[in-house]
Amino acid sequence: MIALRNFVKEDASSLQKEYVDMSVKEIEDMICEWNKKQINDKYFEMFAIIFDKKIIGTISLYQHSSEVISIGPEIFELYRKNGFAKEAMMHACKIAREKGYKIVSQQIRTNNIASIALHLSLGFETNGLTYTNKKGNQVAIYLKCLI
Repeated sequence: MIALRNFVKEDASSLQKEYVDMSVKEIEDMICEWNKKQINDKYFEMFAIIFDKKIIGTISLYQHSSEVISIGPEIFELYRKNGFAKEAMMHACKIAREKGYKIVSQQIRTNNIASIALHLSLGFETNGLTYTNKKGNQVAIYLKCLI
């Protein structure tokens, strides 16, 4: 069973294994930014995904509007394919619902089979239409109602 919690400065050394191009000080600064819980005047919150007292990934909540939020999970490579992303997404959806959000909107690359399967297993729906995003990737929108 996993847990979600906000990052603390002391997590920087653990994260350096994943953010190899960053110094501990740069990671501490990033954690400080995450803990402001706001980006571009919108709600944003980054959580550590904890399993067996270890940080095994991150998951973020980002506000698009007063009722719409997106959730960004990342499970570190060593811990993938164990169901942790699904469990973390379920926790994050609960947090989003408790904060009053009604819809989760996800932009998923059409070639990201694992993410598509994860979202479908959680009850997300798509109309199947694809478009090219700002980064040049083919993506589809997946939605889930939280109410």
